[in-house]
Amino acid sequence: MAQECSEPIERWTAKRRVALVVSILKEETSVAEAARQHGLTLAEVDEWHEKFLLWAENTPRTRPKDEQALKDEPIKKLKQKIGDLVVDNDILREALKPYSLDRRTSDA
Repeated sequence: MAQECSEPIERWTAKRRVALVVSILKEETSVAEAARQHGLTLAEVDEWHEKFLLWAENTPRTRPKDEQALKDEPIKKLKQKIGDLVVDNDILREALKPYSLDRRTSDA
């Protein structure tokens, strides 16, 4: 995919998407360059790249995750991050208890 296409691709089949991602992985092109060259958004190319990596990670398993588990994985990571942030917030609240949050400084 390093060479330029003479005609714009109207339909991005799975095979074409894989070829584009493989060219990015081989460092024949960058995500930004591929997006610009083919009139795609960075988000589209990044999404294909992420899906490809998830597929590649799942393929060698003897018991691959089902499709729903793959879809739920990003949600699971986000929920974990929210939990971590809630714990951090609770720790900060405890640390700030000795200090009045309604404290006003007087300049007079």
